[in-house]
Amino acid sequence: MNTPAVHSRPRPARRSWAEPWKVKVVEPIRMTTPEDRMCALAAAGYNTFLLKSEDVYIDLLTDSGTSAMSDWQWAGMMLGDEAYAGSRNFYHLEETVQQYYGYRHVVPTHQGRGAEHLLSTILVEPGDYVPGNMYFTTTRAHQELAGGTFVDVVIPEAHDPASEHPFKGNVDLAALEALIARVGAQRIPYVCVAVTVNMAGGQPVSMANLRAVRELTQRHGIRIVLDATRAVENAYFIQQREAGHHDRKVAELLRELCSYSDACTMSGKKDALVNIGGWLAVNETGLYEEASNLVVLYEGLHTYGGMAGRDMEAMARGIVESVDDEHIKARIGQVEYLGHALIEMGVPIVRPIGGHAVYLDAKAFYPHLAQEAFPAQALAAYLYEDAGIRAMERGIVSAGRSKETGEHHHPALELVRLTIPRRVYTQAHMDIVAESAAAVFDARERAVGLRMIHEPRYLRFFQARFERLA
Repeated sequence: MNTPAVHSRPRPARRSWAEPWKVKVVEPIRMTTPEDRMCALAAAGYNTFLLKSEDVYIDLLTDSGTSAMSDWQWAGMMLGDEAYAGSRNFYHLEETVQQYYGYRHVVPTHQGRGAEHLLSTILVEPGDYVPGNMYFTTTRAHQELAGGTFVDVVIPEAHDPASEHPFKGNVDLAALEALIARVGAQRIPYVCVAVTVNMAGGQPVSMANLRAVRELTQRHGIRIVLDATRAVENAYFIQQREAGHHDRKVAELLRELCSYSDACTMSGKKDALVNIGGWLAVNETGLYEEASNLVVLYEGLHTYGGMAGRDMEAMARGIVESVDDEHIKARIGQVEYLGHALIEMGVPIVRPIGGHAVYLDAKAFYPHLAQEAFPAQALAAYLYEDAGIRAMERGIVSAGRSKETGEHHHPALELVRLTIPRRVYTQAHMDIVAESAAAVFDARERAVGLRMIHEPRYLRFFQARFERLA
């Protein structure tokens, strides 16, 4: 009796993995035609923020408030204590922030910019300078409205989309020390450190760098405030990329990361996996008392801060889920899946691949377009036109204008952000996105720029309108 031959195939270099969750509820999305999309794009003034959600096929505008909540979070929603004062959900949220982030005091806000507003109102005075590792739109706006001046002290590699530096969000210590010497420590209310750096491509800060910033600022009596919106993702990158941390849990790394700061602003709509909510967390009792009093004026009572009790409960539970190593591995893994697909197709992106999004390099797409023709805004429009994919401009439009001269800021980076909501889309959706970006890249020589026809006074990228140049 002849034994059939056994044909073996090469084993993959590493085993495949899948998301650590099952789909329980689905939301249908509508397919659109090219004609539908052209009409919608014109009506929105070529601004993806002004598109109607129902006209979008794959929505990668933002990961803010767009994640899918778990069954445990939804169960918590039914336990909302909607008392005006002293909601038990607030105390659960407070305990959870203290446990996982390590700060002593917590002031809830409706979202991250509410916390930024409180912090800037209390600490920033006219004539102050606020150094940070690259600007973020709402953060800088609140600092400037309070009379401060933002100063970029991120390392130079952050402005180079091709640089493979593993921690492009790091603070340039020499630049920070030079600023302190130039303006004096008394004119610097705090150093704002974003973990990760959104505008650089979701790039992380190393533990060693943050520790060094802490040592420098302590010598001068200057606070450090984290933008902790995606601090869990930053902790994961430290685990994966920084020597000495590979065997540590993300939750442990997050706690240490925060220990080198005095306060943080937080949008719970990102890492914490909820649709609304945020907080300002501080260690100083005096700063807490001032913030908890001011929050009553702008947000709500200090035990709800613009949120319903059910939202605070969902956020407390989301924090616990966010620091699970399997969750964050799958979350970052999906972003890397899209990034590697684009690299293989020859599409220019910011490297290394960041945490919450893949960033298309619009300058590399459209070298024939001047920056004043808004190439990233144009690229986002072409991407929607091709396949109904909504992305966000992160370039000259987002950078805004100088408050001194009124001229456009001209950032080195002109990017389109493909932001991945957590636990929402499949890898098949990512394949469609990659193929669409490649098709738009292949047609790059035919692209035309835009002209701005309506410019709001503040944060213009949200509501500006454009028309295509002839």
